[in-house]
Amino acid sequence: MNEFSMNSEQKCALALGIIFTFIGIAGFIPALVNLPTEGMGSSVPLDASSIPISGGPDYMAAYLRGFGYLFGLFPTNLLHNMVHLAIGGFGLFSATGKEGAFRYNRFFAISYLLLAVMGLIPLSNTLFGIMPIFGNNVWFNAVTGAIAAYFAFVWHPSHPESTAPSTQ
Repeated sequence: MNEFSMNSEQKCALALGIIFTFIGIAGFIPALVNLPTEGMGSSVPLDASSIPISGGPDYMAAYLRGFGYLFGLFPTNLLHNMVHLAIGGFGLFSATGKEGAFRYNRFFAISYLLLAVMGLIPLSNTLFGIMPIFGNNVWFNAVTGAIAAYFAFVWHPSHPESTAPSTQ
């Protein structure tokens, strides 16, 4: 067997790593972050109306308001972008080994499925005021969490050639 071949768990960790690294970097590009508009009303749970907005939809104004929309779809803020970069980096690193990919997929699945559920609950959909996990983030977190869950909990036990964490 080729020493550079990857199993499906590693490919999943690599794909998630690439996606989340890309999203994390994209969140720091001003042209890709839009300010929330006044017409959004109750769909924006963050109360940023008391913070003055600088002229025009620029990058700093999005963060002064508390958050912006990445690609006009996904609510994000500075911390959210840094978390995406960290999760993406961990995925890229974890994809280099079978045990690391297995652990990463389990951690990712549990964390992101929990975030999807929290995004549906009004009290926690801003992660208690820290970062936005509402709106399109809910389905994105649920889909990526479900993909990781498949490889961590369904695919893994049915493929004995994959390396499970050792108990020693």
